[in-house]
Amino acid sequence: MTPAVDTPVRIRFIGNATLLLRYGPLTLLTDPNFLHRGRHAHLGYGLLTKRLREPALTVGELPDLDAVVLSHLHGDHWDRVARRNLDRGLPVLTTPQAARTLRTFQGFRRATGLRTWEDRVLVRSGHQVRLTATPGRHALGPLRALLPRVMGSILEFGPAGGPARLRVYVSGDTLLFDGVDEIARRYPDTDLAVLHLGGTTLPGGLVVTMDGRQGTEFARRLGPRRVLPVHYDDYTVMKSPLSAFLGEMDRRGLGERVVHCGRGQEAALTPGSADVHVA
Repeated sequence: MTPAVDTPVRIRFIGNATLLLRYGPLTLLTDPNFLHRGRHAHLGYGLLTKRLREPALTVGELPDLDAVVLSHLHGDHWDRVARRNLDRGLPVLTTPQAARTLRTFQGFRRATGLRTWEDRVLVRSGHQVRLTATPGRHALGPLRALLPRVMGSILEFGPAGGPARLRVYVSGDTLLFDGVDEIARRYPDTDLAVLHLGGTTLPGGLVVTMDGRQGTEFARRLGPRRVLPVHYDDYTVMKSPLSAFLGEMDRRGLGERVVHCGRGQEAALTPGSADVHVA
């Protein structure tokens, strides 16, 4: 079955960085985080952060999945609920570092590590998504060694063996860095950028995700048609509210690009259309 030209990509925002993406019969899940409100996520080195918001779905309510896209191995992106309840035969596309841990210590035998610019293709009933790993920086300078490696993702949707009809970028937990210019050069026609924000701040004042100002500059340099903010108010370590990003986007004349899709809502993108429908 060949997908219709106008087959939409549907993105449901579950919470934090967890998205459910559907393209025809293909279904992907990003950064599975299903801890309930009030539970704590482990960030390593004995650091904990409390969840403030309830996810829109439980892991038991998920549909059948074709793959999980995991930006990095942190407790607010791959939690103990996901580890215990997801099918260990499910493909997990992630960093080489995370893939080794998932295969060796957690039994996810189909975890695959992608180096920067490496890709994988998933096909079902004539529908295809090509995932390409893009660079990210969870911290800058020597502090990078203290945090997990992180990847962003370009997801290209279209007919099996055919051209991409719609392109979605997912940033992962990255700060603004020069790699964004290389992503923009390689993928100048990105339809939607999903940006991980929140200004996540660790003890000592170490900021490890983009705040409102960095996120706006990232969006400006990447140049997507539309921007979907996520990862901004789920945990106590997030210090930069969504309002900071929205205000900065308005100030820079980019406010019309923002997709306002709250937790539990779904944004539908149709190839060839600038409109995004949220329900």
